[in-house]
Amino acid sequence: MGSAAATPDRAAEQRVVLNRLRRAQGQLAAVIAAVESGAGCKDVVTQLSAVSSAVDRAGFVIVSSAMKRCLGDGDEELTVDELEKLFMSLA
Repeated sequence: MGSAAATPDRAAEQRVVLNRLRRAQGQLAAVIAAVESGAGCKDVVTQLSAVSSAVDRAGFVIVSSAMKRCLGDGDEELTVDELEKLFMSLA
């Protein structure tokens, strides 16, 4: 996900990662607002869990994209989603 010219696949992967991170950023803003307003523990923890999940998913996309590029020379062509599911099964 570097600054080098992106192929169409890499550009799509980057959009997915950025969308997930922006979602996490919005969710984190909601957590901050909830804490500032004195929201209940359950609400804060629920929102914080959503932030954590969004960041984790962005990380999985990054790792699975790298795995796809690394394994691209093999006989078995897997989609990013398939590699992500495989990686997540190990987590």
